[in-house]
Amino acid sequence: MEIQLKRRLQPLGVAKFLLPLGSILVALTLGGGLFIVSGVNPFFAYWEMMRGAFGTFYNFSEVIVRATPLIFCALSVAIAGKMQLWNIGAEGQLVVGGMAGMGTGLFIAPHLPPVIGITAMLVAGLLGGGMWGLISGVLRARWNVSEIISTLMLNYVAIIWMEHLYFGPWRDPAGRGFPGTAMLPDALRLPRFWGTRIHLGFFLSLLAAFFVWGVLKYTKWGYQINVIGESQKAARYAGFPIDRNILIIMFLSGALAGLSGISEIAGIHFRLQQGLAAGNGYVGIIVAWLASLDPLLSAVISILLGALMVGGDQLQIIMHIPSSIGLVLEGIILFCVIGGKVFQTYTLSFVREEHL
Repeated sequence: MEIQLKRRLQPLGVAKFLLPLGSILVALTLGGGLFIVSGVNPFFAYWEMMRGAFGTFYNFSEVIVRATPLIFCALSVAIAGKMQLWNIGAEGQLVVGGMAGMGTGLFIAPHLPPVIGITAMLVAGLLGGGMWGLISGVLRARWNVSEIISTLMLNYVAIIWMEHLYFGPWRDPAGRGFPGTAMLPDALRLPRFWGTRIHLGFFLSLLAAFFVWGVLKYTKWGYQINVIGESQKAARYAGFPIDRNILIIMFLSGALAGLSGISEIAGIHFRLQQGLAAGNGYVGIIVAWLASLDPLLSAVISILLGALMVGGDQLQIIMHIPSSIGLVLEGIILFCVIGGKVFQTYTLSFVREEHL
Protein backbone atom coordinates (compact mmCIF):
# COMPACT_ATOMS: atom_id res chain seq x y z
CA MET A 1 0.00 0.00 0.00
CA GLU A 2 1.43 3.37 -1.07
CA ILE A 3 0.29 6.76 0.20
CA GLN A 4 0.19 9.55 -2.39
CA LEU A 5 -0.63 13.26 -2.27
CA LYS A 6 -2.87 14.39 -5.13
CA ARG A 7 -3.80 17.99 -5.90
CA ARG A 8 -7.48 18.76 -5.35
CA LEU A 9 -9.42 19.29 -8.53
CA GLN A 10 -11.96 21.49 -6.75
CA PRO A 11 -11.32 23.93 -3.88
CA LEU A 12 -12.65 23.11 -0.44
CA GLY A 13 -15.98 24.57 0.60
CA VAL A 14 -16.96 25.04 4.22
CA ALA A 15 -14.23 22.60 5.25
CA LYS A 16 -11.68 25.27 4.29
CA PHE A 17 -12.69 27.23 7.38
CA LEU A 18 -12.99 24.16 9.61
CA LEU A 19 -9.51 22.84 8.86
CA PRO A 20 -7.60 25.52 10.86
CA LEU A 21 -9.93 24.97 13.85
CA GLY A 22 -9.49 21.22 13.56
CA SER A 23 -5.71 21.64 13.33
CA ILE A 24 -5.65 23.66 16.55
CA LEU A 25 -7.84 21.09 18.32
CA VAL A 26 -5.45 18.34 17.24
CA ALA A 27 -2.53 20.43 18.53
CA LEU A 28 -4.25 20.96 21.89
CA THR A 29 -4.96 17.23 22.10
CA LEU A 30 -1.31 16.41 21.46
CA GLY A 31 -0.36 19.04 24.02
CA GLY A 32 -2.71 17.36 26.47
CA GLY A 33 -0.80 14.13 25.91
CA LEU A 34 2.37 16.03 26.74
CA PHE A 35 0.85 17.19 30.03
CA ILE A 36 -0.24 13.64 30.88
CA VAL A 37 3.29 12.36 30.29
CA SER A 38 4.49 15.13 32.63
CA GLY A 39 2.07 13.86 35.29
CA VAL A 40 -0.30 16.82 35.04
CA ASN A 41 -4.04 16.95 34.42
CA PRO A 42 -4.29 18.57 30.93
CA PHE A 43 -7.63 20.29 31.64
CA PHE A 44 -6.26 21.84 34.83
CA ALA A 45 -3.05 22.81 33.01
CA TYR A 46 -4.91 24.58 30.18
CA TRP A 47 -7.13 26.31 32.73
CA GLU A 48 -4.08 27.57 34.63
CA MET A 49 -2.53 28.81 31.39
CA MET A 50 -5.71 30.71 30.55
CA ARG A 51 -5.90 32.15 34.05
CA GLY A 52 -2.23 33.06 33.97
CA ALA A 53 -2.64 34.93 30.69
CA PHE A 54 -6.09 36.51 31.04
CA GLY A 55 -7.03 36.13 34.72
CA THR A 56 -6.17 39.71 35.65
CA PHE A 57 -5.54 42.93 33.78
CA TYR A 58 -1.91 42.84 34.88
CA ASN A 59 -1.49 39.34 33.45
CA PHE A 60 -3.07 40.44 30.18
CA SER A 61 -0.77 43.47 30.10
CA GLU A 62 2.20 41.09 30.25
CA VAL A 63 0.70 39.23 27.28
CA ILE A 64 0.74 42.52 25.36
CA VAL A 65 4.35 43.15 26.40
CA ARG A 66 5.37 39.70 25.13
CA ALA A 67 3.39 40.18 21.91
CA THR A 68 4.83 43.58 20.97
CA PRO A 69 8.19 42.41 19.54
CA LEU A 70 6.46 39.41 17.94
CA ILE A 71 4.14 41.69 15.97
CA PHE A 72 7.05 43.68 14.55
CA CYS A 73 9.05 40.55 13.70
CA ALA A 74 6.06 38.75 12.18
CA LEU A 75 5.39 41.78 9.96
CA SER A 76 9.07 41.75 8.99
CA VAL A 77 8.80 38.13 7.83
CA ALA A 78 5.36 38.58 6.26
CA ILE A 79 6.12 41.56 4.03
CA ALA A 80 9.19 39.82 2.62
CA GLY A 81 7.30 36.54 2.27
CA LYS A 82 4.69 38.23 0.09
CA MET A 83 7.41 38.53 -2.53
CA GLN A 84 8.71 34.99 -1.91
CA LEU A 85 11.71 36.38 -0.03
CA TRP A 86 12.34 34.37 3.14
CA ASN A 87 13.82 36.65 5.76
CA ILE A 88 15.24 34.42 8.52
CA GLY A 89 17.23 37.35 9.88
CA ALA A 90 14.65 39.28 11.90
CA GLU A 91 16.60 38.37 15.05
CA GLY A 92 19.78 40.01 13.78
CA GLN A 93 17.89 42.99 12.36
CA LEU A 94 16.18 43.43 15.73
CA VAL A 95 19.60 43.46 17.41
CA VAL A 96 21.11 45.97 14.98
CA GLY A 97 18.05 48.19 15.32
CA GLY A 98 18.47 48.05 19.08
CA MET A 99 22.18 48.94 18.81
CA ALA A 100 21.54 51.84 16.44
CA GLY A 101 18.73 53.21 18.59
CA MET A 102 20.66 52.76 21.82
CA GLY A 103 23.74 54.42 20.34
CA THR A 104 21.57 57.39 19.46
CA GLY A 105 20.09 57.35 22.96
CA LEU A 106 23.52 57.32 24.59
CA PHE A 107 25.40 59.85 22.51
CA ILE A 108 22.95 62.08 20.59
CA ALA A 109 19.45 62.10 22.09
CA PRO A 110 20.49 63.43 25.55
CA HIS A 111 21.36 66.73 23.83
CA LEU A 112 17.91 67.01 22.22
CA PRO A 113 14.43 67.76 23.57
CA PRO A 114 12.86 64.50 24.85
CA VAL A 115 10.25 64.12 22.09
CA ILE A 116 12.84 64.71 19.37
CA GLY A 117 15.31 62.44 21.17
CA ILE A 118 12.84 59.53 21.35
CA THR A 119 11.91 60.08 17.71
CA ALA A 120 15.59 60.07 16.74
CA MET A 121 16.10 56.78 18.59
CA LEU A 122 13.14 55.15 16.83
CA VAL A 123 14.30 56.40 13.43
CA ALA A 124 17.83 55.17 14.12
CA GLY A 125 16.47 51.74 15.08
CA LEU A 126 14.38 51.64 11.92
CA LEU A 127 17.34 52.63 9.73
CA GLY A 128 19.73 50.25 11.49
CA GLY A 129 17.51 47.23 11.01
CA GLY A 130 16.67 48.32 7.47
CA MET A 131 20.30 48.64 6.42
CA TRP A 132 21.09 45.23 7.95
CA GLY A 133 18.26 43.67 5.93
CA LEU A 134 19.39 45.58 2.83
CA ILE A 135 22.71 43.70 2.88
CA SER A 136 20.89 40.47 2.08
CA GLY A 137 18.71 42.32 -0.43
CA VAL A 138 21.77 43.49 -2.37
CA LEU A 139 23.27 39.99 -2.32
CA ARG A 140 20.01 38.54 -3.65
CA ALA A 141 19.35 41.20 -6.30
CA ARG A 142 22.93 41.52 -7.55
CA TRP A 143 24.32 37.99 -7.28
CA ASN A 144 21.22 35.86 -6.58
CA VAL A 145 22.60 34.79 -3.18
CA SER A 146 19.94 32.99 -1.15
CA GLU A 147 18.47 35.40 1.38
CA ILE A 148 17.71 32.42 3.64
CA ILE A 149 21.42 31.75 4.13
CA SER A 150 22.61 35.36 4.22
CA THR A 151 19.98 36.60 6.70
CA LEU A 152 20.52 33.60 8.96
CA MET A 153 24.31 34.02 9.03
CA LEU A 154 24.04 37.76 9.62
CA ASN A 155 22.10 36.99 12.81
CA TYR A 156 25.26 35.64 14.40
CA VAL A 157 27.32 38.61 13.23
CA ALA A 158 24.81 41.04 14.75
CA ILE A 159 24.66 39.24 18.11
CA ILE A 160 28.46 39.03 18.42
CA TRP A 161 28.73 42.71 17.48
CA MET A 162 26.21 43.62 20.16
CA GLU A 163 28.06 41.56 22.78
CA HIS A 164 31.30 43.31 21.84
CA LEU A 165 29.68 46.69 22.47
CA TYR A 166 28.12 46.03 25.87
CA PHE A 167 31.12 44.00 27.09
CA GLY A 168 33.57 46.54 25.66
CA PRO A 169 33.41 50.15 24.47
CA TRP A 170 29.80 50.84 25.55
CA ARG A 171 30.06 49.11 28.92
CA ASP A 172 28.80 51.24 31.77
CA PRO A 173 31.85 52.31 33.83
CA ALA A 174 29.56 52.69 36.85
CA GLY A 175 28.01 49.26 36.34
CA ARG A 176 30.22 47.44 38.90
CA GLY A 177 31.44 45.05 36.22
CA PHE A 178 27.94 44.16 35.01
CA PRO A 179 27.96 43.68 31.20
CA GLY A 180 25.67 46.33 29.80
CA THR A 181 25.49 49.95 28.76
CA ALA A 182 24.43 52.86 30.92
CA MET A 183 20.69 53.19 31.51
CA LEU A 184 18.62 55.47 29.32
CA PRO A 185 17.54 58.69 31.05
CA ASP A 186 13.89 58.72 32.12
CA ALA A 187 13.09 61.37 29.50
CA LEU A 188 14.20 59.04 26.67
CA ARG A 189 12.11 56.03 27.73
CA LEU A 190 8.95 55.17 25.84
CA PRO A 191 5.78 56.14 27.71
CA ARG A 192 3.99 53.37 29.59
CA PHE A 193 0.24 53.16 30.06
CA TRP A 194 -2.27 52.28 32.80
CA GLY A 195 0.40 51.54 35.40
CA THR A 196 1.63 48.50 33.46
CA ARG A 197 4.62 47.71 31.25
CA ILE A 198 2.55 48.26 28.08
CA HIS A 199 4.50 50.91 26.23
CA LEU A 200 4.26 53.04 23.11
CA GLY A 201 5.92 50.30 21.04
CA PHE A 202 2.74 48.20 21.17
CA PHE A 203 0.68 50.93 19.53
CA LEU A 204 3.43 51.50 16.97
CA SER A 205 3.35 47.78 16.14
CA LEU A 206 -0.42 47.91 15.55
CA LEU A 207 0.04 51.01 13.40
CA ALA A 208 2.71 49.16 11.42
CA ALA A 209 0.36 46.19 10.94
CA PHE A 210 -2.37 48.41 9.49
CA PHE A 211 0.20 50.25 7.36
CA VAL A 212 1.61 47.04 5.83
CA TRP A 213 -1.90 45.66 5.29
CA GLY A 214 -3.06 48.85 3.58
CA VAL A 215 0.02 49.10 1.37
CA LEU A 216 -0.23 45.49 0.21
CA LYS A 217 -3.98 45.61 -0.36
CA TYR A 218 -4.70 49.07 -1.73
CA THR A 219 -1.60 50.46 -3.45
CA LYS A 220 -0.15 49.93 -6.90
CA TRP A 221 3.20 49.07 -5.37
CA GLY A 222 1.55 46.47 -3.14
CA TYR A 223 -0.01 44.95 -6.25
CA GLN A 224 3.45 44.72 -7.83
CA ILE A 225 4.78 42.94 -4.74
CA ASN A 226 1.98 40.38 -4.86
CA VAL A 227 2.46 39.77 -8.58
CA ILE A 228 6.22 39.30 -8.18
CA GLY A 229 5.55 36.86 -5.36
CA GLU A 230 3.10 34.87 -7.46
CA SER A 231 5.19 34.77 -10.64
CA GLN A 232 8.42 36.58 -11.41
CA LYS A 233 7.99 35.61 -15.06
CA ALA A 234 4.66 37.43 -15.22
CA ALA A 235 6.15 40.39 -13.34
CA ARG A 236 9.01 40.69 -15.83
CA TYR A 237 6.53 40.52 -18.71
CA ALA A 238 4.56 43.36 -17.08
CA GLY A 239 7.76 45.39 -16.73
CA PHE A 240 7.85 45.46 -12.92
CA PRO A 241 11.32 46.32 -11.49
CA ILE A 242 12.06 43.10 -9.60
CA ASP A 243 15.58 43.88 -8.38
CA ARG A 244 14.60 47.32 -7.12
CA ASN A 245 11.62 45.86 -5.28
CA ILE A 246 13.84 43.22 -3.68
CA LEU A 247 15.99 46.01 -2.24
CA ILE A 248 12.99 48.00 -1.00
CA ILE A 249 11.27 44.99 0.54
CA MET A 250 14.36 43.74 2.33
CA PHE A 251 14.98 47.24 3.70
CA LEU A 252 11.39 47.51 4.96
CA SER A 253 11.53 43.99 6.37
CA GLY A 254 14.68 44.80 8.32
CA ALA A 255 13.30 48.18 9.39
CA LEU A 256 10.25 46.57 11.02
CA ALA A 257 12.48 44.18 12.95
CA GLY A 258 14.76 47.09 13.88
CA LEU A 259 11.79 48.94 15.38
CA SER A 260 11.19 45.87 17.51
CA GLY A 261 14.71 46.09 18.89
CA ILE A 262 14.67 49.74 19.83
CA SER A 263 11.12 49.54 21.25
CA GLU A 264 12.23 46.68 23.52
CA ILE A 265 15.20 48.70 24.73
CA ALA A 266 13.43 52.05 25.15
CA GLY A 267 10.23 50.47 26.50
CA ILE A 268 11.40 47.53 28.63
CA HIS A 269 15.16 47.07 29.23
CA PHE A 270 16.35 50.74 29.12
CA ARG A 271 19.87 49.53 28.27
CA LEU A 272 21.72 47.33 25.79
CA GLN A 273 22.43 44.05 27.54
CA GLN A 274 22.12 40.30 27.32
CA GLY A 275 18.50 39.33 26.75
CA LEU A 276 17.72 41.53 23.77
CA ALA A 277 18.33 38.58 21.43
CA ALA A 278 15.72 36.39 23.13
CA GLY A 279 14.46 34.57 20.03
CA ASN A 280 11.62 36.95 19.11
CA GLY A 281 12.90 37.13 15.53
CA TYR A 282 12.60 33.37 15.16
CA VAL A 283 9.18 33.21 16.83
CA GLY A 284 8.10 35.93 14.38
CA ILE A 285 8.63 33.38 11.59
CA ILE A 286 6.20 31.03 13.32
CA VAL A 287 3.65 33.82 13.72
CA ALA A 288 3.92 34.87 10.07
CA TRP A 289 3.38 31.30 8.87
CA LEU A 290 0.45 30.70 11.20
CA ALA A 291 -1.08 33.94 9.86
CA SER A 292 -0.46 32.94 6.22
CA LEU A 293 1.60 36.13 5.88
CA ASP A 294 -1.44 38.30 6.66
CA PRO A 295 -0.35 41.47 8.54
CA LEU A 296 -3.49 41.96 10.64
CA LEU A 297 -3.81 38.29 11.50
CA SER A 298 -0.12 38.33 12.48
CA ALA A 299 -0.96 40.86 15.21
CA VAL A 300 -3.76 38.66 16.55
CA ILE A 301 -1.66 35.49 16.56
CA SER A 302 1.23 37.36 18.20
CA ILE A 303 -1.07 38.15 21.12
CA LEU A 304 -2.20 34.50 21.31
CA LEU A 305 1.38 33.26 21.33
CA GLY A 306 2.20 35.90 23.93
CA ALA A 307 -0.58 34.37 26.02
CA LEU A 308 1.03 30.94 25.61
CA MET A 309 4.33 32.31 26.89
CA VAL A 310 2.81 34.08 29.90
CA GLY A 311 0.59 31.06 30.59
CA GLY A 312 3.66 28.84 30.46
CA ASP A 313 5.25 30.99 33.16
CA GLN A 314 2.12 30.46 35.27
CA LEU A 315 2.48 26.68 34.90
CA GLN A 316 6.00 26.89 36.26
CA ILE A 317 4.84 28.89 39.28
CA ILE A 318 1.68 26.92 40.12
CA MET A 319 2.41 23.40 38.88
CA HIS A 320 6.21 23.37 39.01
CA ILE A 321 6.69 22.23 35.42
CA PRO A 322 9.07 24.02 33.00
CA SER A 323 7.67 27.21 31.45
CA SER A 324 9.29 26.10 28.19
CA ILE A 325 6.29 23.80 27.72
CA GLY A 326 4.61 26.85 26.20
CA LEU A 327 7.29 26.91 23.49
CA VAL A 328 6.70 23.19 22.86
CA LEU A 329 3.00 23.93 22.38
CA GLU A 330 3.91 26.65 19.88
CA GLY A 331 5.85 24.10 17.84
CA ILE A 332 3.02 21.55 17.98
CA ILE A 333 0.48 24.16 16.87
CA LEU A 334 2.75 25.25 14.00
CA PHE A 335 3.18 21.73 12.67
CA CYS A 336 -0.52 20.93 12.98
CA VAL A 337 -1.68 24.16 11.29
CA ILE A 338 0.81 23.80 8.43
CA GLY A 339 -0.21 20.16 8.09
CA GLY A 340 -3.84 21.24 7.91
CA LYS A 341 -3.03 23.72 5.15
CA VAL A 342 -1.55 20.90 3.08
CA PHE A 343 -4.98 19.26 2.99
CA GLN A 344 -6.50 22.47 1.61
CA THR A 345 -4.56 21.85 -1.59
CA TYR A 346 -3.99 18.08 -1.62
CA THR A 347 -5.83 14.89 -0.76
CA LEU A 348 -4.40 11.67 0.58
CA SER A 349 -4.94 8.60 -1.54
CA PHE A 350 -3.95 5.03 -0.89
CA VAL A 351 -2.70 3.13 -3.91
CA ARG A 352 -2.39 -0.61 -3.77
CA GLU A 353 0.81 -1.85 -5.39
CA GLU A 354 0.27 -4.55 -7.97
CA HIS A 355 2.88 -7.30 -8.04
CA LEU A 356 3.65 -8.80 -11.41
